[in-house]
Amino acid sequence: MINVFVLQNGRLNQVPIETREDLEQAAPVWVDLTDPTEDERAWVKAIYGVILPGEDEVKDIEASARYYEAENGDLHLRTDFLLEEDDGPSRVVTVAFILAKKMLFSVHTDDLPVFRLVRMRARSRPGSIADYMDVLLDLYATDAEYSADALEGIYQKLEEVSGRVLQEEFTDQDAADALSAIAHEEDLNGRIRRNMMDTRRAVSFLMRGRLLNSEQFEEARQILRDIESLDGHTSFLFDKINFLMDATVGFININQNKIIKIFSVASVAFLPPTLIASIYGMNFKGWFPELEWSMGYPFALGLMVFSAIAPFLYFRHRGWLK
Repeated sequence: MINVFVLQNGRLNQVPIETREDLEQAAPVWVDLTDPTEDERAWVKAIYGVILPGEDEVKDIEASARYYEAENGDLHLRTDFLLEEDDGPSRVVTVAFILAKKMLFSVHTDDLPVFRLVRMRARSRPGSIADYMDVLLDLYATDAEYSADALEGIYQKLEEVSGRVLQEEFTDQDAADALSAIAHEEDLNGRIRRNMMDTRRAVSFLMRGRLLNSEQFEEARQILRDIESLDGHTSFLFDKINFLMDATVGFININQNKIIKIFSVASVAFLPPTLIASIYGMNFKGWFPELEWSMGYPFALGLMVFSAIAPFLYFRHRGWLK
């Protein structure tokens, strides 16, 4: 799908593109391609002279080649954007940006929420965008805001997990659910940190390359400050995740120790009856010892019962059965 945006009074207005003629008649400032077809790639190459990278080229690029200038002067950037999905784990989508002929070209495989937010805000804030570079900076600024919102979501999820972990009754099933939730939030927090690191590198590259005017340079510095503030939050969340992980594992160990304690108490309590039964079987004469002493069996059984109850009473008195 190809989305073309033209700049009108500082607003991004989308132009419907259905044929190649529609694309030729537009004067875009931003050409956004989501999983483009071969025909759409051919249109962009024929009209603007820009060769779009393939999906494999976007994903399999080396870290040192994420920002480079092509032989024809086009500037290529590769930037990761966070994508949260309701029905699965979060993931990072790599977007290829091409700055050519005072236009911004973006190629990605998924429709990203950051791009939708930029399009929506640009229509409601006239004068916020003056050229293609403002569009790119707005994407990076919105990416930082989106990551901040995702961090707030992690805070809320961890508060829910904390409430379950610190409840009075904490079963093994509760522990399994808590570990699953903690692992999910840890994965998301790590992706946010990686995403912010990549955005910081991209903004720093634009600043070092002297591609920004004074206002855009100040906006880029503000984006870096926002990203710097998010680093502290991600570090705090990592500490909180580690605490909840240790607490959950500790409660699992406590539940397991309770089970082991039951077997330990039972083995100690039934050891004296076993000893009495062994002694009774070895110290009476004849084949039928009850004929020698009529109270032999009752005495031995009563002694066995008493020897089994006495340890339980002692353990209960010491509080070991709680």
